[in-house]
Amino acid sequence: MADDLRAVNPRARLFRTILTVYGVGIYIFLFAPIAVLILLSFNSSPVVGFPMAGFTTDWYARLPKDRVILEALTQSLVVAFWVTLLATFIGTTAAFPLVRANIKNRGGVRVFITLPIMMPGLLIGVSILVLASNVLHIQPSLPVAIIGQTVLAAPFVILVVSSRLEALDRNLERAAADLGAGPVQRLVFVVLPLVYPGIVAGALIALTLSLDEFVVTNFIIGSDQTLPIYIYSQLKFGITPEVNALATLMLLGTLAVCAATFLALRLIKVLALATKKRKQLEAV
Repeated sequence: MADDLRAVNPRARLFRTILTVYGVGIYIFLFAPIAVLILLSFNSSPVVGFPMAGFTTDWYARLPKDRVILEALTQSLVVAFWVTLLATFIGTTAAFPLVRANIKNRGGVRVFITLPIMMPGLLIGVSILVLASNVLHIQPSLPVAIIGQTVLAAPFVILVVSSRLEALDRNLERAAADLGAGPVQRLVFVVLPLVYPGIVAGALIALTLSLDEFVVTNFIIGSDQTLPIYIYSQLKFGITPEVNALATLMLLGTLAVCAATFLALRLIKVLALATKKRKQLEAV
């Protein structure tokens, strides 16, 4: 293979080396800040920066005793839970008519539905604040923040689930209908098992967006605060390695959720194959 490349281009090895170095540089650029964050969470000095004064795990031990940061984390998780649930439900139910219904100018409708993705978060935050305060006479609060973040996350779920639905072979549903399956049975036993990876992917995107959201939430959450807002408020006084320790634990939690999701999907696939083989053996 290498000889063939040299025959076509005598400088193939040079270009391969350049591309390899470039690719490694991109990965270093992406993951170096995360590595620095994890490293500084073990800094014994309260000042975040280099050189490190020493190595300690005290910042991790202080986290359970810090009520303010734990309250902000709890509120972030509560908001993320409801946003994920609502955005996944709304996005999934909206994707079905977008793909299956006989809609004229479907591309324009898709662009209209995904407008919150293209609009600046500042405008969305101000719009929701005006709507809630001046029109609906609802004061900024945690529920309003959940609604605002759902507006941002739902279009992502729609895009992911609709793309999965468009790739679905409709002949499978027709075959199920020929075998006597009703609309609900086709949805439960044929469609949802085939599109659930898209639903899970959309839910994970919604969860990530909610945990990271600051701009819109800052306008509509009122006196409450999520973790990003708490970290922003601490910039005035200086961030301690305690925040880095919390971010490291959240990173580990995120990796654990991704790993658990991957294993669950693999387990479902293995169980489905085992069930299929068992039915084939019973038929024989």
